[in-house]
Amino acid sequence: MNNSQQLSNLLGLAQRAGKVISGEELVVKAIQTGQAKLVFLASDAGPNLTKKITDKCHYYEIEVSQVFTALDLSIAIGKSRKTIAISDAGFSKKMRTLMA
Repeated sequence: MNNSQQLSNLLGLAQRAGKVISGEELVVKAIQTGQAKLVFLASDAGPNLTKKITDKCHYYEIEVSQVFTALDLSIAIGKSRKTIAISDAGFSKKMRTLMA
């Protein structure tokens, strides 16, 4: 199993554990309140969403990753989403090591 598959599985696990914040507005709010530890943005998200999320993440110093497409993200968490935030430090740490 490669790192991409492991990362996808870990996203599903985080979703079931209730540690995934999904949906554009909720993710933005999570970034602003410091709940978000790591943000995933679909590599094929629209330019407006991409700018909004990356700008927020840079301002609040939260890592943003574009390793997945919208389809990959949606399959991983079982919901159609273009951006999600991980609210758990343990999950985000493990995900960072898999992305490195």
